[in-house]
Amino acid sequence: MSLTRAIATGDLAELPSRRDEDWRWTDLRGLLRTLPAASPHSDAPIGPGPFDGLAGSDLIVVNGRGADRLAAVAGEPMVVALRLVAAGDAGAHASRLKVMIGQSAELTLLESYEGQDPDYVVETDIEFEVGPGASLERIVLAQDGSAAVSVSKAEVSLGAGARFRQTVVTFGARRQRHETSVDHRGGGASAHLDGVYLLGGQRHADITTVVSHSGVDGLTDQLVKGVVAGQARGVFQGRIVVARGANRTDARMGHHALVLSDRAEVDAKPELEIYADDVACAHGNTVGALDEEALFYAASRGIGADEARAMLIEAFVGEVIDRIGHAGARERVRDLVRDKLADLS
Repeated sequence: MSLTRAIATGDLAELPSRRDEDWRWTDLRGLLRTLPAASPHSDAPIGPGPFDGLAGSDLIVVNGRGADRLAAVAGEPMVVALRLVAAGDAGAHASRLKVMIGQSAELTLLESYEGQDPDYVVETDIEFEVGPGASLERIVLAQDGSAAVSVSKAEVSLGAGARFRQTVVTFGARRQRHETSVDHRGGGASAHLDGVYLLGGQRHADITTVVSHSGVDGLTDQLVKGVVAGQARGVFQGRIVVARGANRTDARMGHHALVLSDRAEVDAKPELEIYADDVACAHGNTVGALDEEALFYAASRGIGADEARAMLIEAFVGEVIDRIGHAGARERVRDLVRDKLADLS
């Protein structure tokens, strides 16, 4: 079952539902009673994107139409902005892309989801092949419309010695899910999967990851932090699987969330499945409110309550933003997050 098949066939029975364990907190079948018409071709002007000026080239996909392939080869590192835009009277559409990073090549992908129309239904599927010794940093900024239903799925395969770094920053939608599956074959390869979700109103965001270690000497490091306010709902599902024989795997996962409202909700399910003996694996998960002692300390130093809350929240999510490798994208994301936090705090 998938949203893509439902869009293609019009059959609502193809939609994932709460009966599917991995979708139980992001039920689409119970939400969508009808599907909108197919998204039309759009000639509407596309303004600057959130990473404007940071990339050497842009790939733009508008209403599911546009580039479907990107290749990077060894030589000068590439920085590409991939813009996935729901423009004009966007309805329902699906996109599929393939990104190949050849042996020893380096690619930074600045990937943005932009909703000009608030109400649309979309799925984007991206396949990444990261060759031996290659490097991919994927920085995802999701700015979907408030009434949108948006699903992004990434399948990543890592060659020996490959380096994959991902940061997903999302402000949610009516229903939104960013799913990443990593085929981790070890051989000195590393995967870093970070994320930040900042949700207010009735927005929903789901960050789901699955990392499957099948070879020796693999590294996975994951840190996801979220802030929810109003009636928003944040979902984190992280699964790391270490197969038999994947010895000397080092895998660590952390998820931490702040709940700023009695009606906001966070659902988290971190999982480790370990079938090998010689490994170092750990996970942690916390969900709670702002530290009252820290707020009291700030007040005792003459800092107002609103300013203190904003400072603490920014420091909380800043740990993830600081891990973004591309300096320009890191500062751009920091500014956007600061603006968003002003509405939440």
